[in-house]
Amino acid sequence: MAAITATALEKSFGTIAAVRRIDLSIEPGEIFGLIGPDGAGKTSTFQMLAGVMEPTSGEAAIFGRAPRDARAVTGYLTQAFSLYPDLTVDENISYTAALRRVPPATTADRASRYLSRFGLASFTSRLAGQLSGGMKQKLALACALVAGPRVLLLDEPTTGVDPVSRREFWSVLAELVADGLTIVVATPDLAEAERCHRIALMHLGEIKETGTPSEIRAGLGARRLELRTPNLSEAEARLSPVSSDGALLDVQRVGDRIDVLVRDGREGRRLVESTMHAASLPITELHEEEPLLENAFVATLRRLGHEAAEPSWPFQHARPTPAGDVALAAHALTKRFESFTAVRDVTMSVRYGEVYGLIGANGAGKTTLIKMLCGLVAPSEGRVELAGSHEGIRSSAVRQRIGYMSQRFSLYDELTVAENLDFFAGVYGVPAEERPPKRRWVLEFAGLEGRSDQLTGSLPGGWKQRVAFGAAIVHEPSVLFLDEPTSGVDPLARRSFWHLINRLADAGTAILVTTHYLEEAEQCHRLGFLVAGDLVVEDTPTGMRRRQPGARSLEDVFIAVVTARDHQAAGTEALA
Repeated sequence: MAAITATALEKSFGTIAAVRRIDLSIEPGEIFGLIGPDGAGKTSTFQMLAGVMEPTSGEAAIFGRAPRDARAVTGYLTQAFSLYPDLTVDENISYTAALRRVPPATTADRASRYLSRFGLASFTSRLAGQLSGGMKQKLALACALVAGPRVLLLDEPTTGVDPVSRREFWSVLAELVADGLTIVVATPDLAEAERCHRIALMHLGEIKETGTPSEIRAGLGARRLELRTPNLSEAEARLSPVSSDGALLDVQRVGDRIDVLVRDGREGRRLVESTMHAASLPITELHEEEPLLENAFVATLRRLGHEAAEPSWPFQHARPTPAGDVALAAHALTKRFESFTAVRDVTMSVRYGEVYGLIGANGAGKTTLIKMLCGLVAPSEGRVELAGSHEGIRSSAVRQRIGYMSQRFSLYDELTVAENLDFFAGVYGVPAEERPPKRRWVLEFAGLEGRSDQLTGSLPGGWKQRVAFGAAIVHEPSVLFLDEPTSGVDPLARRSFWHLINRLADAGTAILVTTHYLEEAEQCHRLGFLVAGDLVVEDTPTGMRRRQPGARSLEDVFIAVVTARDHQAAGTEALA
């Protein structure tokens, strides 16, 4: 018997069809991924499978029973709310177990087992709101498992979780599946989707494609060329028209390289070489690789007519500083909170026209470092150079030249989209005559044309991130800080984000970005790995991979660096 089935399942809200006649069959012990852009209908599907919401038509079953009747064997980790931050770890589990009518003795046994398995056994008295992002998600998973479910529904469970915790989380999922659990997971991270046994691509409420990740990639019928050249911007501009003509399937700038998708590797290489030669652009490196799952995802959505909006930005002002000069620098920067050192002796710099990626686990000190760099927090030691100023970086003149999109707070939920944009335009001193065209640009970029009066708090996470990004650049900053800007954003929208980030860098903006998506970190010109407050290594994405022979991905490199640092710290402690 299938663990989960859906037949002609539909859900409508008034005239809006959120889910349109989907069919599913998921086997016991399978990790099944539901992949799709924002608004595809994934969450509505989860809610129907969890028995939280009745379908408009069609049927769903969990081990042959209606979802509402099968809630005792279904665990559901929601996207927006899973924990009570003012309750302790123990209290969250006990409360969830009581709701699910789990006997106290069984609750104690399962809580002990899962908290030990997830590395939370020593944190039972800590408030959930004081846990790191990865620990919160593990606790939420423990709460979902305390009822002893046979099916687990996970709606974007690792959004905002760092690479180390994410890998640990997926290792736990693999163990649970080995124990016989069936897992359905929605994720915007296609590197995570590679870990699923099968995936389904969902678009506008319909399932368009289902198969293993390798089958989805093979169905693309294409090859990927990695091109490296000194002038990436000009090369992208020359190759993109060839892509538009259909001779090349796709051209995407990715950090220190350009990815070109082609039907035939040999013919594609010839076409790229001839185009570059005609433009007098040198080729440093050109080689063929397997296509990525993201390539197949984007190609499928484009075939369906879905394209992320990339409106032309209404730039008004020339850059006052030439690209290449130092825009942002930290000199022996340290920050202590009483006896705890959050950032230790960090020295780094970002130049105008450069995208610098700051990568680190939760609690590594990234946000503290950014707050010092932009003048929000005073360092305990060291000094900051910001937008040409060595002193007075908190002055109004300097603040007008920087943009900051924070990790936790960027918009006021109780204001409409238009009110938020007007507020930030006023704070940044944007002239009144420039505000209407820039507001229109943000709404088009966010896919919210005609919805400017919608409350921001009612927006899905991905759309809210796009509005927040627009608000951060509405005054055309010279230095831009982006703290996890694409958290929860689907791959197609993420590509649009990065296209704009590259355009801003080409125009001279210095950009410091943090991200938990290591495949996204490939987009940066340079990377710095921050581990426990120390900047342990800096290099280009290509240079980072070459530092770790045999590494299949940048995530493998990062995990190796963190592991080596942990071993070094343990050895130092033992010697002490």
